[in-house]
Amino acid sequence: MNKDKRRQILERLRDANPHPTTELEYTTPFELLVSVILSAQATDVSVNKATAKLYPVANTPESILNLGVGGLKEYIKTIGLYNGKAENIIKTCAILLEKHQGKVPENRAALEALPGVGRKTANVVLNTAFGWPTIAVDTHIFRVANRTGFAPGKDVNEVEDKLLRHVPAEFKQDVHHWLILHGRYTCIARKPRCGSCLIEDLCEYKDKTEPEE
Repeated sequence: MNKDKRRQILERLRDANPHPTTELEYTTPFELLVSVILSAQATDVSVNKATAKLYPVANTPESILNLGVGGLKEYIKTIGLYNGKAENIIKTCAILLEKHQGKVPENRAALEALPGVGRKTANVVLNTAFGWPTIAVDTHIFRVANRTGFAPGKDVNEVEDKLLRHVPAEFKQDVHHWLILHGRYTCIARKPRCGSCLIEDLCEYKDKTEPEE
């Protein structure tokens, strides 16, 4: 795939959705951080259902810490892997209070030092809460980047490196939202909806599907 094709893809995605954002519901960087930790191997819908009950009761490091692991589990037990996530979030709240005055640090190394926070989660927080031009590669982005030929790679780090290299600066802030949404609703895992895809003619996927009757 060449530079012109990539730009056309990005321009079409931008035209269709000029101001994309995460589908996770949050009002502060801390709520976003907790929601992203909860979203690992879970759907945004399931996370939003749980946090709609949790955040009115506890939405700061101090208030969640006061719930304790057991109390937090009651709110998030409908989410996959909730036991480990509850423990990580409680530990993260303690570190935020101890080392960062209860604030989410705008710093990659400090974020990645928090329990339950890896590179992808740090990228989401830096991008969505703080406006950094980071690109968080999840399963949707990994699939879309490889399937379309936009930024093929054998693992998420290679895909991230290629996206950072190939995506012009003007698109970097929003590209991971566009690609996630494209993978979630159009370029889906089992059978991509090629017939209703706005970049079908630019995509280099060889096994394009016919539109459903």
